[in-house]
Amino acid sequence: MKVAKYVAREPDANGFIHYPETEHAVWNTLITRQLKVIEGRACQEYMDGIEQLGLPRDRIPQLGEINKVLQATTGWSVARVPALIPFQTFFELLASQQFPVATFIRTPEELDYLQEPDIFHEIFGHCPLLTNPWFAEFTHTYGKLGLKATKEERVYLARLYWMTIEFGLLDTPQGRRIYGGGILSSPKETVYALSGEPEHQPFDPLECMRTPYRIDILQPLYFVLPELKRLFDLAHEDIMALVHQAMQMGLHAPKFPPKAA
Repeated sequence: MKVAKYVAREPDANGFIHYPETEHAVWNTLITRQLKVIEGRACQEYMDGIEQLGLPRDRIPQLGEINKVLQATTGWSVARVPALIPFQTFFELLASQQFPVATFIRTPEELDYLQEPDIFHEIFGHCPLLTNPWFAEFTHTYGKLGLKATKEERVYLARLYWMTIEFGLLDTPQGRRIYGGGILSSPKETVYALSGEPEHQPFDPLECMRTPYRIDILQPLYFVLPELKRLFDLAHEDIMALVHQAMQMGLHAPKFPPKAA
């Protein structure tokens, strides 16, 4: 059995999580570097959220600090979880307006890329936009749908999540910007996603659901929203009808090589 490399830290009796100085130093390195990289590349709604959260630079924030801001803006909160959680738990949390956050941080050896979502990815990548009502509404709706979906339907929903919440771009009057948390927490992908190298397609939820992806490579294709409000509008459309349509039409051929065995 594979032993998990990362173990989430437990809070003390007062709900306070103690991190060693070495881990605060990793947070400081990650946030200082990434704030520079996202300048002029992240969408304004995300930057507004960063400002509202007021993330500390010198230490890993406590979940209670994040909750105070999220509760006041959109009624959301974060929930402490171990590393990877089952789909069912994930949907249950989102459906109750709680965003899962694993309370461990990557090691200095894995600064640039980590397959498991750590506290930096979840808080820096996703929490700023959870202060935005449009984004929060879409995430909440997504959780409620996922909770009722069958195993097969969930796979199609997962692709929609990947192409929006994790790896979405949007067009703005100032130019193309990033809103996906998977991009915004990665220095390499932040630069790459807006370059001429990958393919960019206008956002189409059906196409998102039919597009295979790999989690361990730079994405070959990004879907671009016309504006962030499109996610709010999508939350009020019949997403499950689109899932069934995507299931009937089947998947596109992957735009990446198969994973080496």
